[in-house]
Amino acid sequence: MSKALGFNVYLNSSYDEAITAVTDELKKEGFGVLTEIDVKATLKKKLDVDFRPYKILGACNPQLAHRALTLVPDVGMLLPCNVTVAQEEDGRIHISIIDPQQMLGVVDHPGMEEIACDAEERLRRVADALAK
Repeated sequence: MSKALGFNVYLNSSYDEAITAVTDELKKEGFGVLTEIDVKATLKKKLDVDFRPYKILGACNPQLAHRALTLVPDVGMLLPCNVTVAQEEDGRIHISIIDPQQMLGVVDHPGMEEIACDAEERLRRVADALAK
């Protein structure tokens, strides 16, 4: 069985409220949303298929990113930290936040573990705040 890629939270809110809540909680932990991919709109435009509301938010904490990129420039291929917001069939909103330990664990550099731990602690606090 594979390890979980991240932390999961379910919200009973509207989809738009969930996007706002996730963005606000990320900001509290020093993350900004650099990219926002509207998967539903993209699949409709490119494939003319209907898909549930689903966005991928690329979250970045500039201080942590700078530290990681200074240690291992190629780590940029793993950035930013992705967060997905998706509406389930039952109407609940499913939030998935990447686990930086899983993502950065593939980088063989002793200093990367401290950065990954810091990012993980911050993103877990985001998940915990959303779960309340």
